[in-house]
Amino acid sequence: MEDKWDRARDALSRITVVSNPNNKPVTIYGHSNDLKCVGVGTDAAVFQYYYAPSYAFKVYAEDNVSKIKVEKDIYDRLGDSPYFPACFAAYDKYLVLSYEEGTTLFDCLLQGVHIPNQAVKDVEDAREYISKKGLNPRDMHLKNILLQNGRAKIIDVSEYIQPGNDFRWEHLKKGYEAYYHLIDGTSIPFWLLETVRKWYNQRNKHFSSFDEFMRTVLKLTTFKK
Repeated sequence: MEDKWDRARDALSRITVVSNPNNKPVTIYGHSNDLKCVGVGTDAAVFQYYYAPSYAFKVYAEDNVSKIKVEKDIYDRLGDSPYFPACFAAYDKYLVLSYEEGTTLFDCLLQGVHIPNQAVKDVEDAREYISKKGLNPRDMHLKNILLQNGRAKIIDVSEYIQPGNDFRWEHLKKGYEAYYHLIDGTSIPFWLLETVRKWYNQRNKHFSSFDEFMRTVLKLTTFKK
């Protein structure tokens, strides 16, 4: 019996995803009128198929296809959880995931959409859940956390087998608790968010601490109170 997502196979075969150097987002070649690109990362791009809209297809760049099995294994270890999409199948070039509605926290800041404390608590609970499964809750940032009906959904689990703490979530949580009330309800310009992102990625070169980094960020703009 054919699975519903198999209907997308022909459309997906017309798409090629190519990685780029310096951790830049992938480039997509090819086209299908039946597919909508809903996300682009450094390893893969995610598509929705119009005739099976409840699924998301994470298509990997050709030099990253070895990561497909790794990510499928992570989803299998996480099991059924409200914090993550479901993973239904893995093929040579793509994963089949549940399509998740919602707005990334990055877009929430762009649009001035309120991020409730419940979403922060959900990520904290998810991190505890990940650790209990013997995995490492890292690479949690504004673009891979969705706000979904007031709750958080984490949409990229691919780094959970890598060692080390990148402190991304700890810093986001600290920034939320100390400064978010200053910008809650305010649309933050894209240029400012991108500047902060680039500075953050280079913070160890230019700032002695996260607090110094945040003080410098605050000087970029006048927040509404």
